[in-house]
Amino acid sequence: MICNKNVCLRAIEKKDLSQLQEWRNMPKYRKFFREFKEISSDHQNDWYKKIVQNSNNHFMFSIIQDDELVGCGGLVYVDWVNRNADLSLYIGKDNSYIDVTIAPIAAKLIINYAFEELNLHKLWAEIYSIDKIKQNFFSNILKFKEEGRHRQSHWTEGSWVDSIYYGLISSEYLK
Repeated sequence: MICNKNVCLRAIEKKDLSQLQEWRNMPKYRKFFREFKEISSDHQNDWYKKIVQNSNNHFMFSIIQDDELVGCGGLVYVDWVNRNADLSLYIGKDNSYIDVTIAPIAAKLIINYAFEELNLHKLWAEIYSIDKIKQNFFSNILKFKEEGRHRQSHWTEGSWVDSIYYGLISSEYLK
């Protein structure tokens, strides 16, 4: 377990899957995820098997606060040659999505793990232009820099939206 204050990251366990599935299926937040359709328990179990079997390229964690599952986050699409990964994070407790207390602590634990333990060089995130909460979180709280935009790359709620890419280099973070 990786902990700071009362927030910890631990390996995702089977007992977490139904709660994670419930949070991921919330329509008001699902539009912000790459997996746009509702996730069945079979899909959730397949995802779990994938991250367990492919544990060298996916480092996903349950986010725990005071011994309670509150969210999920980690590193996906790890590219070991170029030492970069996509940072993924959401807080499901109280339908928070991204909150001001748990999310920053959990994200910093993931970032520290990426740069200090895995020796990655860069973290990145793809955030849709309609997701103002995560744009603010990544740019203002985590200090990721906007690196580019894929125009009209994601179809949601009857219209095209842009994918905005944010990045953080280890030397910027570890100053």
